[in-house]
Amino acid sequence: MKTVEIIVPCYNEEECVELFYSKIVEIFKKFLPQYAYKLFFVDDGSVDHTLAKIKMLAEAADDKRISYLSFSRNFGKESAIYVGLQQSTGELVVVMDADLQHPPELLPEMIRAIEEEGYDSCAARRTNRKGEPIVKSFFSKAFYYAINRVTALGLVPGSTDFRMMTRQMVNAILSLSERERFTKGIYAWVGFRTKWVPYENVSRIAGKSKWSLLGLFNYACSGIVAFSTTPLRMVIWMGVFIVLGAFCYAMYTAISVWRHPELSTGRATVVLLLLFLGGAIITILGVIGEYLARIYMEVKRRPIYIVKETNIKMEDNPREF
Repeated sequence: MKTVEIIVPCYNEEECVELFYSKIVEIFKKFLPQYAYKLFFVDDGSVDHTLAKIKMLAEAADDKRISYLSFSRNFGKESAIYVGLQQSTGELVVVMDADLQHPPELLPEMIRAIEEEGYDSCAARRTNRKGEPIVKSFFSKAFYYAINRVTALGLVPGSTDFRMMTRQMVNAILSLSERERFTKGIYAWVGFRTKWVPYENVSRIAGKSKWSLLGLFNYACSGIVAFSTTPLRMVIWMGVFIVLGAFCYAMYTAISVWRHPELSTGRATVVLLLLFLGGAIITILGVIGEYLARIYMEVKRRPIYIVKETNIKMEDNPREF
């Protein structure tokens, strides 16, 4: 009997974890009785009672079906996904959220895609963003357009973190050990055949989203910087443009002064050139600095996460934390 292991990153999801567990149990009993299943909750430094609720579920499940791990602080969803994949042992591994915005009803179709159709992974993508703010939807579409223009990843618009993978694909993802992780990009970079399952946007079962517009913007910038050097090339072309512009303006000024020397004061020209060049230099340094910051974070080799508490025993899972 194959085991499906479900990795569930959680941050302040005390209202959702029990509802999520009940739904998973229902799906496997009704539609997937031929498969064993395990749940691995990763508490991403929650400040509510999420960990307590997870512990209660783990104690009630006397068959060791529920494992959990809690970070010492909030390291982010990317770190939670990484440790979940790192500690997973199932033949099929699923990543999904605890708020039931990732419909568990799609699990049977995902299993069929891998087991019967020969895909290496099956991922869910939203066909709409019903119920979300218009501004958030706009920036989401803009992000996918931008990242697909500057990288060769070919990210699918509306793609989510809800995905089922074979053990081979999980091992490939874990071979990428960078500290600043962009999981959507890593999924695309490692390749493997992926089937996309469309679904309509689902509202959270409880609680509220932890993503702000600023957080999503930083996440988007992280993805572009992690998988593209296009911004650096744009800086080169910006420098070429400035040099050509300065040369053309110098020629224009020389001709104007030669024809009408009485009209030349030079003050506006100096101010405009200083503002233009100063802004261009700051922009260039900012782009270069972003890449240098990534190098700085990588060479320090800080751990991707720090474990505070877990019920995983080393004899059950030999992977080190």
